[in-house]
Amino acid sequence: MQDFRVLEDELQALVRQAQEGDTEAFGKVYDHLFLPVYRYAAFRAPAEIVEDVVSDIFVKAWEKLHTYRAQKGIPFPAWLFRIARHTIIDAYRRQRHFEEVSDELVDSDAMNRADDAMRRDDTLRVVREAMAKLPRRSCEILLLSYIAELPTSEVARILRMSEGAVRIRKFRALKKLELLLPPDIREKA
Repeated sequence: MQDFRVLEDELQALVRQAQEGDTEAFGKVYDHLFLPVYRYAAFRAPAEIVEDVVSDIFVKAWEKLHTYRAQKGIPFPAWLFRIARHTIIDAYRRQRHFEEVSDELVDSDAMNRADDAMRRDDTLRVVREAMAKLPRRSCEILLLSYIAELPTSEVARILRMSEGAVRIRKFRALKKLELLLPPDIREKA
């Protein structure tokens, strides 16, 4: 898990530089936060649009960077994940306009046909179905904590909750999720 506290001062300095138009500084911010944002989006958005959604998130962050104010007590990652949440919601609203690719289309890339990928996708589908049965806020907490690998303090800031409430909801959500998962997946966890 990334330690945002250690890098918070450095990250804030890069954000200030990016706000002054330094694209290299924003590139470093992007490099630092890409993986957690990508993981979060990959779990929340349909697989076929994840890369576009992540691109949209960072484009919106760049366009709205001038509105970010560190002195309001909101760390930059929390600000960025709020943009991510709203961008994913917008993507779902627009998704009905996407056209499906035919299942009969043959992919010549052998890497895309691996048995491991099928098992991983099947497990992911089962976990997503189980998580969909959780209350929305509990699901958000689990996604931000385990998929985006954010510390409890960041999750609390993003969702505008106390850290204690996040910990309690996370514990309860994990217990309920465990009951919703089939026994064979519970044993792997």
